[in-house]
Amino acid sequence: MRTKARTRLAKAVAMYAAMGVVVLVGGCRDDRDSAHAKPRTAPTVTVGDADARLPAWKAPHMDVDRRNAQALAKQADDALAAGRFADDDASSLPIFMALRDYEPMRARAEAGVDHSIAGLVLQARETLAAIDDDPDALQRVRHAASVLRVVALDRPDVERFLQQVDRVEDGQRYSERGEAELAQGRIGENGGDGAIAWFRRALALRATDARARQGLAAAESALIRRAEDASAREDYAGAEHWLVLAGRVRPQADVVAEARARIAFERAARIGELRDAGITALAEPRRGIETARGYLAHILRIAPAADPTAAELRRRIDFAVHYGLFQPGQRFTDGLQGGGRSPTMVVIPYGDFTMGAAPGEQGATDAERPTRAIHFERGLAVSMTEVTVGQFRRFVEATRYRSRSVRRGYSIAYDLRSGNFVRRGNVDWQHDYLGRLAADDLPVVHVSAKDASAYAEWLAQETGHRYRLPSEAEFEYAARAGSKAAYPWGAGTPPAGAGNFTGQGDRSPTGRAWQNAFTGYADGSWGPTPVAHYAADRFGLHDVTGNVSEWVADCWHSSYRRAPRDQRAWFNPGCRQRVLRGGSWASAPAQARSAWRSGLDADTTNARIGFRVVRDL
Repeated sequence: MRTKARTRLAKAVAMYAAMGVVVLVGGCRDDRDSAHAKPRTAPTVTVGDADARLPAWKAPHMDVDRRNAQALAKQADDALAAGRFADDDASSLPIFMALRDYEPMRARAEAGVDHSIAGLVLQARETLAAIDDDPDALQRVRHAASVLRVVALDRPDVERFLQQVDRVEDGQRYSERGEAELAQGRIGENGGDGAIAWFRRALALRATDARARQGLAAAESALIRRAEDASAREDYAGAEHWLVLAGRVRPQADVVAEARARIAFERAARIGELRDAGITALAEPRRGIETARGYLAHILRIAPAADPTAAELRRRIDFAVHYGLFQPGQRFTDGLQGGGRSPTMVVIPYGDFTMGAAPGEQGATDAERPTRAIHFERGLAVSMTEVTVGQFRRFVEATRYRSRSVRRGYSIAYDLRSGNFVRRGNVDWQHDYLGRLAADDLPVVHVSAKDASAYAEWLAQETGHRYRLPSEAEFEYAARAGSKAAYPWGAGTPPAGAGNFTGQGDRSPTGRAWQNAFTGYADGSWGPTPVAHYAADRFGLHDVTGNVSEWVADCWHSSYRRAPRDQRAWFNPGCRQRVLRGGSWASAPAQARSAWRSGLDADTTNARIGFRVVRDL
């Protein structure tokens, strides 16, 4: 900056010379002392704010005579060429002013004074333009102004320059006031007095004022800090309030948008933490749901409108209330302590249904009435299929359990020649409907109600979860799978592939046909088929009706009078008869209805009866 100034000043000196103003380098017209020169005095000068008061500049006293005049003139010319106009006593302006009082040098000195003033104005203007980049520039401008006010106040260019300096000084005073207000926390975000108003006053005087601009940025930052403090307190409405106000300070800046994005990210992270904590709490055996609801309430207080996180946690809580840690339709297995897995379980939804046969339902009996509304507070896990021979084998091998048919030495099997069910020795759970060794994927038959309960109790011991036989209400709810009709599929003949029923088109290995069967239906089987051979129902369960009938937990009662009003089993300790549910491969069509039920001795075993298990969630 100084190099450029000197170059321009050199050009200025050359310009003045071209205009006929002679700058003498040597010689003089008269070597007499100027005894008649009038002394000049300078007034006290205040530049801008009173706090920026400078002592009035006073030209230093110099004694000029013929002995030193030439040397002083040479010194002044060198200072003028170097751009040192009023820096110190050795600068061009004070020397030329002293030389004016020495008559032989007066003309030369007057020209030097003019050149010095012109150079000082030009230099001061350039310095003034640099005050936003040079921290010392303002002090040099103040010094130049104090000099010019003394030596050239009547010059128009000096007057204009001093007006500029006054505006800069006023702007500095406004910025200082703004900084003081900011230090006291008086930002002035709502208008009126305050830091923002003072900084804007400074910018109104000079739009490039870096100090005022920095002050506005500081005010903006202070408002953003208030927003961040509100965010830290989870007062996100308050944070947005402060961000809106901050956005009005410097609308063109991106700082507020960045702060808003940062706070939004932190808010989302906090909401995510609460959601995760709520989900984790749901696994607690006791107050988990209540704790999770507390986290949900917290999320609702701080989340934006329509935030999906609250809906997600609410859904998880609802599921926990009704399904534990599971979801409707979910399939799962539990590990067994001795190795292996439990049967595949399917979570069926909670809900309501009317239990029993509807008025006028064809084939219904009084044992299926009166109907009653049953409400399920929670979902239920039901084994996807009937328990298989292989699954029952694992139980027997692990416990050395001896089933009823093993202890008794016989069971009821199907006779192909006569088409009847007959007693057959050495037939037990390991055998199929004909009395032959059964494949592991067939439903286990030749088991009593007590055998089925023993298997469920073993599962509970092995897994640590409550496995049991289903109640009548649970079985019928699962069999209907949402249907209110007589059959799970509606009315009349089953759709193709619906299950293993007595169909008009079915034939035994000996060519025998059913006398009472579904018209127009054939499933291609005679006797139980491997589990999951036919289509699953709407709940994802196989063969709830069809394949084999199944033991449930209830004792037999001839009607539903005085039956429980909920899903619990109607069980009387010591009862001898248990309930059978679901038609089998050899049942009449009326027995395939969802409401059908029958009572048998709990020790009964035959080729048409198996079971499935349920697990509480």
